[in-house]
Amino acid sequence: MINESRRGFMGKAFGAVAAVGAVGSLVAMKKTWDPLPSVMAAGFTTVDLSKLAENKLEVVKWQGKPIFLLKFAADMPAVEKRSVKVGEHYYSVMIGLCTHLGCIPAYSSGNKQFKCACHGGEFDAAGVNTFGPPPRPLDIPPFAIKDENTIVLGEAGAEYQQLIAALSVEQTKA
Repeated sequence: MINESRRGFMGKAFGAVAAVGAVGSLVAMKKTWDPLPSVMAAGFTTVDLSKLAENKLEVVKWQGKPIFLLKFAADMPAVEKRSVKVGEHYYSVMIGLCTHLGCIPAYSSGNKQFKCACHGGEFDAAGVNTFGPPPRPLDIPPFAIKDENTIVLGEAGAEYQQLIAALSVEQTKA
């Protein structure tokens, strides 16, 4: 009888140790499936637009790409289907990579245009290609307007959806 209770105790102890090990393994496996906090943070970038000066390019990094933010001056006309109105001001929001070969164009505030030094491509303040080899305007990243001073890059908001829909209608007509 003593041997049977000893065997039962050893079986229960082994079962308990195995159960604790299995739970620990499952917890560790679940942690490896979750994305790292740095990966989660890389998806969205919040930009405060109140700090932007008129006709001065602001460059922020989103997912390793330069994003051009340009606040239009009073004498700069807004470009339909490319400009974004936030509060009382119009802005250009675009990925700062030339659509020809991926170079980073420089902005000239005097001419109010972007110029790619690699092959002479030119874009207006709204990112529309005006001269040279670039095949299309600068790309627009997904964004959402949170309030009159905040824009979130990486989140496809209503304004972004409207811009993309208007651009796709324009491309199907061409």
